Amino acid sequence: MSLEAIKQVTETEAQAKAALIEAQAAARKTAADAKRAGEEKMAAVLAKAEAEAKAELERAEARAAQRTHQIRADSEKACEAMKKQAEGRLTQAVDFIVERVVEN
Repeated sequence: MSLEAIKQVTETEAQAKAALIEAQAAARKTAADAKRAGEEKMAAVLAKAEAEAKAELERAEARAAQRTHQIRADSEKACEAMKKQAEGRLTQAVDFIVERVVEN
């Protein structure tokens, strides 16, 4: 093999090695970019899911507050009705007690 041929083979090997190093660097960059893009997308999805969960929780709390208000109003009406019913029987109870005391 001539000196010129050896020199050309050496240069070709050096170029191939440089191309391999460049390709490996490009592959690492592509992988890093893909990983970063995936992480950004995952963060966006998580943020959206958290916002939706928060909104649903707020809606549920609002429904619960409304239901609590309705139950309280219904209970107050029932208590008022029982109170009026008891007041109506108070006269009867007094009459009954007076009658028992007077008889003895």
